[in-house]
Amino acid sequence: MNQILWHSQNHILTYGEGFVAAFALTLLLLVGMLLAQRRAARERMLEAQALIERTRDLDQHMEALNQANAELSGRLQTMTQVLGSRQTDFVRLVSERLDVVGQQVGRGLEGAAKSTGEHLAALNERLAVIDAAQNRLTGLTQEVVGLKDILANKQARGAFGQGRMEAIVRDNLPADAYQFQFTLKNGTRPDCVISLPGDDRLMVVDAKFPLESFTALRDAESEDERNKARQWVRSDISRHVKDIAERYFIPGQTQDIAVMFVPAESLFADLSEHFDDLVQKAHRARILIVSPSLLMMAIQVMQAIVRDARVREQAHQIQAEVCNLVDDVMRLRDRVAKLDTHFRQAQEDVVTITTSSDKITRRGERIGALDFAPPESESALQGLNRAAE
Repeated sequence: MNQILWHSQNHILTYGEGFVAAFALTLLLLVGMLLAQRRAARERMLEAQALIERTRDLDQHMEALNQANAELSGRLQTMTQVLGSRQTDFVRLVSERLDVVGQQVGRGLEGAAKSTGEHLAALNERLAVIDAAQNRLTGLTQEVVGLKDILANKQARGAFGQGRMEAIVRDNLPADAYQFQFTLKNGTRPDCVISLPGDDRLMVVDAKFPLESFTALRDAESEDERNKARQWVRSDISRHVKDIAERYFIPGQTQDIAVMFVPAESLFADLSEHFDDLVQKAHRARILIVSPSLLMMAIQVMQAIVRDARVREQAHQIQAEVCNLVDDVMRLRDRVAKLDTHFRQAQEDVVTITTSSDKITRRGERIGALDFAPPESESALQGLNRAAE
């Protein structure tokens, strides 16, 4: 052991020292190897723990993902049920409103059709009156041809004048506004009496007219014959005016004005043109001389008076109907306002549902991309859940 293994100028290395040095070096190598293996084992342990932690985190994330998926499925199901119920309510509400509006429009169309039918019926009646007048005008030429023969007979002439007067009165006045051959208190029977609204007194219409003097005046050839015929006309008209004034003016029963009907426009024209003093005398006696056209105008004025009186009598009913119409319009306006409110509410619900659907779609996209929601998104999702509930 004391043998020299190696020597130098400053030191001598023996076999014992070399063995100790070799043993120490081996021991150091073993210690280094043990330290290296321990360090490697520690690193592997750390790696294993890190892997376990990552696995645990992944499991937790998967569990959170599964829970979020379950919650999302529940929320989607709840949202589907809410949307279904809202859609059902909306469809039912719209159907009810459409039924109400349809009924109101139907009633309005029915009323408009009824009113149009009434107006058409009135128009048809007017057209019938016009057609009848046209037919009468067409047959007027034939009547004028036989007028001379008719007027030659007093009875025929009286019947002709009475018939024309009755036709004019009957065509323009209601049946309860006139009477033919009415007997007055003094026993006289005028050709026609007319009742005016608001006055119990009767207006007398006389249809008899002296014609022989006018015929003699037209047939006169010399000046003497014409003068005699004029005197005859004045005498007949004056006597007839006097008879009407004496027989048909009864205080309290008849009007202060009577009507003398001339059955031909030509006779009235001759009377107005050549015997204006007789016309003025009749006016002073409160007797109006009228032709068929003037009698028709007077009857139409009386018809307007009767119509206005009846309208005034029914004014309260008309006012009540107008009030009912105003009430119906107010109810219709209120119902339309309610319908508009329901439509606006339904529109707001649709907007809210669209917003919730967009949020759900974005959440599903983030879940599909494994982009887990941050706290802000979680709070937004909770707000969406509360909105769905």
